Amino acid sequence: MYKERNSIRLKVENTQTDQVRSFSYLGAIVNGNNTLEDEIRERIAKGNKAFYANKTVFKSNLVSRKSKLKLYWSVIRPTVVYGCETWVLKESIIQRLSVFERKILRKIFGPTKEGNGAWRIKTNRKLDELIKHQNIINYVKAQILSWFGHINRMSESSIVKKKARIISIL
Repeated sequence: MYKERNSIRLKVENTQTDQVRSFSYLGAIVNGNNTLEDEIRERIAKGNKAFYANKTVFKSNLVSRKSKLKLYWSVIRPTVVYGCETWVLKESIIQRLSVFERKILRKIFGPTKEGNGAWRIKTNRKLDELIKHQNIINYVKAQILSWFGHINRMSESSIVKKKARIISIL
């Protein structure tokens, strides 16, 4: 274990521990800066692992595009967006998630043949049309809105609602 200079030793009762910059808790990365960049990077890496673990299925001509999309939506996307209900979507996060998803979708749908016989990759707009605008960003926004509604419907004495109110004040 790497120990930083000027690290702070915390002592609670008889237990001592070192202060860390970040740690993983229930699959989410928690850090002192309260930023999501490390979390998003880790989620995308896990999504890539899930994709490459199933690469033979995605490359196969025997598997339909519809089945490949279902595999993406049921295995890979949930891996990437785990815990997204509490994310704050900054432009940099939207960009990273969109690039990840388009990379997978281009593998699923393949290139487009032009009228002159040349091949080219599908445009972002065409990919969005092919998935009927059910992209990862719209999915995350829907999950955030769903979580907000769930919190809003809770009783005022709920601990979760009290914590959410405190966080929104900060």
